[in-house]
Amino acid sequence: MNPTLPATRERKAADASVRPTTMRAVVKASAGPGAEVREVPVPTCGPGELLLRVRRAGVCGTDLHIVEWDRWSQGRLKPPVTLGHEFVGDVVEVGAGVKTYQRGDRVACESHIVCQSCLACRTGNAHVCENTRILGVDVNGGFAEFVAVPAANAWRAPANVPIEVAACMEPLGNAVHTAFSGALSGRNIGVTGCGPIGLFAIGVAKAAGAARVIASDVSPYRLELARRMHADAVIDAKQEDVVARIGQLTHGQGLDGVLEMSGDPRAVRDGLAALRNGGRMSLLGLPKESFELDWNRLVIFKGVTLHGVIGRRMFETWYQMDNLLGSGRLDIRPAITHVMPMQEFDQAIGLLRSGQAGKVVLVPWGESA
Repeated sequence: MNPTLPATRERKAADASVRPTTMRAVVKASAGPGAEVREVPVPTCGPGELLLRVRRAGVCGTDLHIVEWDRWSQGRLKPPVTLGHEFVGDVVEVGAGVKTYQRGDRVACESHIVCQSCLACRTGNAHVCENTRILGVDVNGGFAEFVAVPAANAWRAPANVPIEVAACMEPLGNAVHTAFSGALSGRNIGVTGCGPIGLFAIGVAKAAGAARVIASDVSPYRLELARRMHADAVIDAKQEDVVARIGQLTHGQGLDGVLEMSGDPRAVRDGLAALRNGGRMSLLGLPKESFELDWNRLVIFKGVTLHGVIGRRMFETWYQMDNLLGSGRLDIRPAITHVMPMQEFDQAIGLLRSGQAGKVVLVPWGESA
């Protein structure tokens, strides 16, 4: 990556009327590992769209997959594409037909662009649209100075939350969707996997009135972040018997619900074993490979409900998330461990790869942290 591209024009961030014609962006330029900073055209704002000046952008595990050019990326991406699907920005241009936003509004964005015409969309399940396109994956995203987005995907950022938190609303929505897939109030809830979304889920469950939130992971670093997110107990799955420890913490009752955020086979098995009969497991984590499961003992004979989760319900999840943030009951700032210049994207990816970070937020060129 080249973080020192020459400045080719004046960047007057406050005035859209002198907006440059080119900008810097983190681009997946070609098939293969890596990404690079490039000078690219500022996107145009078409009918039904908003042009945003990006203020903050979150780095996601998906970005790591793309940079490493794994099997999923090879089958999905068609470079060149500007990366970044978690971001918040200020509206600098409003496309024809848009009535709900105006210049100066600060918005976060739903990253899934849906067709509104398939069976899923027309039956209230647009989050599993058969024709989904994703910002920063299929469409140019927000690791840039400017990004064009459908106005239908924009969401006004709550006025009382820090800008770094607003940048994380898209992944926070994953945690809200997963947590709210079953009852929380007065329940014993387990969170398996304390990456950024797992950490967010701890805060969501606590804000929604869970009786106990018990978090497990194999990383001492992430378990410390879980403590900062006010988990009632943390379990080091490398050092402890997770099922036995949960039994002690719940006085033998077991968990009412498990929010599975890791995709790790052992975590899935432990979570199911720790569930009470009739409990529920909501699964957001993605296993790297298929694995065996004792379906009779862990699922069928226990009457367990399994719920696969993807994205955010549009836009039910966004209303729930907005209310939680706006109320002040949910604070995810302890999970945001690094705020870095966007030109340090390589270092941000390295932090994710090392596991020594929670959520990493990038600050675009011309902005100050």
